[in-house]
This record gives sequence, structure tokens and C-alpha cells, in this order.
Amino acid sequence: MVVTLTGMRCPFCPAPDTRVVDSRSADGGASVRRRRACVECERRFTTYERAEVVPVVRKRDGRLERFDSAKLRRGMVRAMADRPIPAESVDRLVEEIEQAVGRRDVVTADEIGHAVLAGLRQLDEVAYLRYASVYKEFTGAEDFEREMAELEGKG
Repeated sequence: MVVTLTGMRCPFCPAPDTRVVDSRSADGGASVRRRRACVECERRFTTYERAEVVPVVRKRDGRLERFDSAKLRRGMVRAMADRPIPAESVDRLVEEIEQAVGRRDVVTADEIGHAVLAGLRQLDEVAYLRYASVYKEFTGAEDFEREMAELEGKG
């Protein structure tokens, strides 16, 4: 099967057209490997096509927003400021949440917030309390006391 596609530029010459010489499943079905040939210079190259599923986050006010792992990381890093938490731990937690979110089309901000709280609770109680104070909208010292009592009670 030979298919000519417009829009796939040859990486070797400025030709705008290439043809597919061979196409097969790759990465256990997660992607498609295509062997291509330029219609002008006839050089061959390979491309891989993967579906990019970007989850959408339903915010508390009902708005929808694309999931942004950089935003997730920024919030966690702020909560962890000046805490002895290794960068690898942050990376691992962000990756775990990305994987959980990545399997869904729509996820709520509350689900993400609970996942962050659960992860921070395991890593560092101070970071957990900092994040909880923003996420749960603490208004006074009694909110901190209540949260600390819950931390100690379920420790």
C-alpha cells in the first residue's frame, strides 16, 4: 500500500510531500510506526504516531481547563518550600498523579487536590498542612488545629 500525504515534510529536503511505504503497530499498539519516502529526493525515514489525550479539569466553578502538570508541580513546590524533600520525590508524585489523570477525559479539581494531599501527607506533614490551608481555604488557626488533630489521629 502506497499513500501520498501532503503536509508531512521530508526531513532531508524541502519537499512538502511524502508517501507511506510501510505502516505497522508499535509500542504494543500504543503507536503507529510508518516508514515513509520523499516523493522528490526518494530518501526514507520513519515516523511514529501516538494519540495525545490531554485530560480536562473541571474546576470548582464549573469551568473546564486543560490539565497542566507544570501548574500541579508549582503548587506542590510552593507547599514544599524550605522543606527537606528530595526533587525525585516531587517528580514521582507528579508522575503518579499525571498517570492517574491521564487515563480519564475529564477529572475534577477536587480529585486532583485529594491526590496531592494524599501524596504530600506521605512525604511531609508541613507541606501537607501548607497545601491543605490553600486547598481547603483555611480561615483561621482553628482550621490548622483541626487538620493537625486529624493528622495525629490517623498517623
